[in-house]
Amino acid sequence: MDHIYLVVILGAVAAGLVQGISGFAFGLVAMSFWAWVLDPRLAATLAVFGALFGQILAVVTTRRGFDLKLLIPFILGGLAGIPIGVKILPHLDIDAFRAILGGLLVLWCPAMLLATRLPKLEFGGRFGDGVAGLAGGIMGGIGGFTGTLPTLWCIIRGFPKDMQRGIIQNFNLSMLLVTMGTYLATGIVTSEMLPFFAVVATAMIVPTLLGAKLYVGMTEAQFRQVVLGLLTLSGIALLASAIPNLVWA
Repeated sequence: MDHIYLVVILGAVAAGLVQGISGFAFGLVAMSFWAWVLDPRLAATLAVFGALFGQILAVVTTRRGFDLKLLIPFILGGLAGIPIGVKILPHLDIDAFRAILGGLLVLWCPAMLLATRLPKLEFGGRFGDGVAGLAGGIMGGIGGFTGTLPTLWCIIRGFPKDMQRGIIQNFNLSMLLVTMGTYLATGIVTSEMLPFFAVVATAMIVPTLLGAKLYVGMTEAQFRQVVLGLLTLSGIALLASAIPNLVWA
């Protein structure tokens, strides 16, 4: 049991640092640690809790304004997606879960690294924003990955950095509040998880605040190269652990 708590702490520290820098990606980083040793339901619940806790910390450290008119399609789509993700969660197969998560990391992170060379998307508009929010809501219901696909969408749309952070930070906070409330209402959160909640919250406070300070001095290029490079490696490791079991099952 001690080694499980150690992995939980390491995941919370790394994910807290990344979320402090970027404003999102807690679930992706944490799950690259936790998916190896935790039950998928516990890992997903801790990812949602940690991401929500980090967003609350962000409100008082790197708060960004937002355009409500621009944010609404994301939120409406996200609200529709969360119940879908929550319904999927109890039926997840651990190896399929690792493969999906690893594949998402391997595909998404290099795409983000190349995003500066992608042409700005001129179509989609609010409907596309809503679809991106729907995808974020589904991923949030599965395990707190609310910001992944909406962030990529914002970059492809060519939104300025501050506008993007304002959308994602407020979208994540809204979706994670709803997701955690849904987890509580449906009994996914159990009393046995509470010690893990305390460990995650304690472990991530300092790294999250440190990440927020580092964000101020980091260029966008440095941020992408360091964080997305590590996430890509995590995705490769998850795929390597899951694919053999899926192929030879």
